[in-house]
Amino acid sequence: MDRKNNWKKGMIAAIVLLLCFALWTVLIQKVDVQPAGDYEPQKNVGFAGINVWFHELTGANMTLYKITDWLGLVPIAVCVCFGILGLVQLIQRKSLKKVDRDIMILGVYYIIVIAAYLAFEMIPINYRPVLVDGMTKPESSYPSSTTLLVLSVMPTLVFQANRRMKNTTIRKAVVITAVLFSAFMVIGRLISGVHWLTDIIASVILSAGLYLLYRSAATAAEQKG
Repeated sequence: MDRKNNWKKGMIAAIVLLLCFALWTVLIQKVDVQPAGDYEPQKNVGFAGINVWFHELTGANMTLYKITDWLGLVPIAVCVCFGILGLVQLIQRKSLKKVDRDIMILGVYYIIVIAAYLAFEMIPINYRPVLVDGMTKPESSYPSSTTLLVLSVMPTLVFQANRRMKNTTIRKAVVITAVLFSAFMVIGRLISGVHWLTDIIASVILSAGLYLLYRSAATAAEQKG
C-alpha cells in the first residue's frame, strides 16, 4: 500500500514546491526591491540586500559563465537521446500506444520544461546583475534558465538509468556523473556572478517541483499498468 501511495506523496510534494515557486516569484517583486546591477541605469531587484551582498562576494567570472553556458548543451543532448529512444520504439512497435509510458510522459515533461524556459526568457522578472556577451542592455535572469534546464533534465537521466540499465557499474557511473555535473553547473552558475542568488534559488525550487511531477506521473503510469 505504501509503495502504491508513493506517487501520490510525490505529486503532493511537487504541487507544494510549485506553489512555493509561485510565492517566491511574488515575494521577489515585493520584498526589499531596490535598484542594483553593475551598469547604468540600474534595474530594480527584489531581496536587494542579500542579492547585492552575495554578488559583491563572488564578483563576476565570465570564463566560468561561458563554460557553464556551453555545458548547458548537455541536458539538451540528453533530451535528444530520449527523444530518439521514443522514436525508435515507435518505429519498431508501429504504434504510439506501445511506446513505453514513462518515455511518452518524459517527452511531455521535456516540452513543459522547454516551455517554462522560453516563457521566463520572455517575461523579465529580474535582470542579470551584469552585462554579458557584449549586450548593451541587461537580459532577463529569473529564474536562471541554465540551472532550470540542468536540474529538470539530469535527474530524469538518473531516474531512467536506474530503471533501464542492468549493468551496475555503468548505471552507477551514469548516476554519479549526472549528480556531479549538476552540482558543478549549479555552483558554477552561482559563483559566476551572472545571476542573482534568488534567481538560482528559484530555479532549484521550480526544477524540483517539475521533476517530482514527472517522477510521480511515470510511477503512477507504471503501477496502473
